[in-house]
Amino acid sequence: MAEGAGRNSKKDFCNFLGIANGSAYELQTQLVISNKLNLLKDDLLNDLLKQIEELQKMNYAFQKMLLN
Repeated sequence: MAEGAGRNSKKDFCNFLGIANGSAYELQTQLVISNKLNLLKDDLLNDLLKQIEELQKMNYAFQKMLLN
């Protein structure tokens, strides 16, 4: 996101926001795998997933705002 903010157009910035959102989905997957391997407790997993989901929503809303 920081790199995208330094670009010259909203379209470029939105592209980097999309990449950041994809990375958030990757992180979700890694956390679920960690939980299934008993490396991460259920309560911590659920808290982290809620936070990631909130960030994804904010990111998506920011993208929509930039494109309008």
